[in-house]
Amino acid sequence: MAAWVAVVASLTPSALRISSTLAVAGNRAGYSEAADVERRLASDFASPFARYGVLVVTGVPRPTTPEGRAVLGAITAALVHAPNVSRVVSYISTPDTALLGANGTLVIAGFAANSATARQADDWILTVRQVSRRVQDSLRARYPDATLDWTGNAALNYDVRATTVADAARAERRIVPITLVLLAVVFGSVVAAIVPLVAAGTAIVVSLGVATQIALHWPLTVVVRNVVSMLGLGVGIDYALLVVSRFREARDDGRTPTDAAEFALRHAGHTVLLSAGAVVVSFAALLVLPATEIRSIAAGGLLVVGTSALVATTLLPGLLAWLGPHLEIARLWRPARGAEDRRKSPWWRWGRWAATHPWVTLAGGALPLVALALQARHVNADLPSGDWLPRRAESAQAARALAAMGKSGLIQSLRIVVELPATDRALTPRGWEATMRLAETLTRDPRVANVRSLPTVTGAQHPSQNFVSLLPADVLRAFVSRDQRETVIEVIPREGVPVSAVVRLVRLIRAWNAAELTGLPGVRVLVGGLPAFNAEYQDVVGSRMEITLALVMVGTFAALFIGFRSVLVPIKAVLLNLLSVGAALGCAVLVFQDGYGVRLLGLSGPIDGLFPALPIIVFCVVFGLSMDYEVFLVSRVAEAYRRGEDETEAVAEGVGRTGRLITSAAAVMIVVFAACALSDFLLIKILGFCLAVAVFLDATLVRVAVGPALLRLAGRWNWWPGR
Repeated sequence: MAAWVAVVASLTPSALRISSTLAVAGNRAGYSEAADVERRLASDFASPFARYGVLVVTGVPRPTTPEGRAVLGAITAALVHAPNVSRVVSYISTPDTALLGANGTLVIAGFAANSATARQADDWILTVRQVSRRVQDSLRARYPDATLDWTGNAALNYDVRATTVADAARAERRIVPITLVLLAVVFGSVVAAIVPLVAAGTAIVVSLGVATQIALHWPLTVVVRNVVSMLGLGVGIDYALLVVSRFREARDDGRTPTDAAEFALRHAGHTVLLSAGAVVVSFAALLVLPATEIRSIAAGGLLVVGTSALVATTLLPGLLAWLGPHLEIARLWRPARGAEDRRKSPWWRWGRWAATHPWVTLAGGALPLVALALQARHVNADLPSGDWLPRRAESAQAARALAAMGKSGLIQSLRIVVELPATDRALTPRGWEATMRLAETLTRDPRVANVRSLPTVTGAQHPSQNFVSLLPADVLRAFVSRDQRETVIEVIPREGVPVSAVVRLVRLIRAWNAAELTGLPGVRVLVGGLPAFNAEYQDVVGSRMEITLALVMVGTFAALFIGFRSVLVPIKAVLLNLLSVGAALGCAVLVFQDGYGVRLLGLSGPIDGLFPALPIIVFCVVFGLSMDYEVFLVSRVAEAYRRGEDETEAVAEGVGRTGRLITSAAAVMIVVFAACALSDFLLIKILGFCLAVAVFLDATLVRVAVGPALLRLAGRWNWWPGR
């Protein structure tokens, strides 16, 4: 206990800094073509807009009027002098109708590529938001509806982090009181109910503290905060429930507190570590995917599950031995005592009925699961279209204002770097012609609204030396690299085109035979921009999905084979977990894609995509969490069988001993995940829903119906080749 107190005390300060340490963007690790484009724009072109934000200004006079020009001039003057801002473009400096909307105007600010004052890239937006807030406050004295909101990649990233942190905090505030009430009902004692919460809280604090230290050397994203919070409360309480239940069972049989703690550790410790090992296998498999966001989920899961298992098998037994009879303080009701009382419980009677009617039980439990799992065939793993950003986030409000102006394509614009052969330059006739051909090909695509390149901006068909000498330096720097071997083409998607369609356009451009299109051998085309990052993310998740699934299933089989010395038990567990995952995804399809009950979750209607990473995340997390209840049940059945009970009695005792425990643990986990389903962040909302549904189905149909029926039908072959 002293060692744990020292660990918690040393890691608590780090845990409190977790939100400011983690990054937001969770794109591909290693080489990224989109990141390479961003780097080239900053270094090769010295572009002040390699990274940029869009300020949406509404509620003020249009800049086509003298009054509106004065207001816009005051806004741009304030931004020009803001730290981290390298350049500002507005309708005053560039009288382009692309910067005007029916009810507002746009200001585009370029951010410095390297800044000593910004803690990390996503925080650049903080400085300019402070400046725009001051300007907005001063303008509202004359224009009460004046609004200055930032959007763009940096603003969206920062708001995602802030929303994620706020959601996690709100979820914890909802979960803890409800969980305490549930545990008090389960144990009938207030003190006994607090102990699992203490164990879970210890695991969460330690895991967040370690994650903060890891994030200083290895990139982790804000999703770690949610994963550790969700799983820490769920898994940590599960493991603590098992140990505390065994301890109280031993105390009911007349053992001393120390003997009862030893008994609990000897019997429940193996189950906890075996269950945690299976969960760890699932999260470790996610490390195969070279995406920072998914590896962050894996890191959070590994940390909190491993720490929860350590707390349950080291700190908790000592704490129970120390508490002893004090564990029953503030008792609310008296639980069943003794074997005879327990055999009269509803769970024991149900276990006997299921064991004596295995085929009926199997059909009744399996058919609904199969029907739901069949819906999973229709999962659309694209990014959802439409307005799914957090409602209260400034960047989301600005994005909606952009859409109202018909300018939302600016956020999804593509930035294409054309790399010419060593013998050619962008301002020579051959290089100019190659750029024109690529721009014309893009213009013909129905998904494209506008294409900007040096030929299209200048309107020149052929460059000449006199023409080039007359080009403004700013224009050249925006479109041509210093050595003139690279040129930029900017593509703005058409308004209303789904995000998934723009992502497909990225893949199409990357698949081009650029030499054939341009007639210039050796030319290369590199695509950047937010849709390019999204395309890379989807591709990398899809390319490693099969190996990840295989690793999870093989690892789970190996862990359960070692734990139970059985072939049939792990095979059954893998198949049932696949059924649980399929049923959870099938429910997500029915609710979020088909729209059944979606408004109850705070959405205005169905969506057309469930995010690229969702299926693999749900698979790994559900596969791991389902192992808890599988191990709890099978361990008790194995104990009874080893004592000489026949198959029917062993299954009845396993269900009778674990039915209430599994239901209680599942109720806590459902509360945890359901709170996340109320998140403002759509991905967390869908993930929380899927996990809550999976736990519910697993704890009801799978572990108390299908699982016991299969154990009874297999009989002694469950334990082959072990003794």
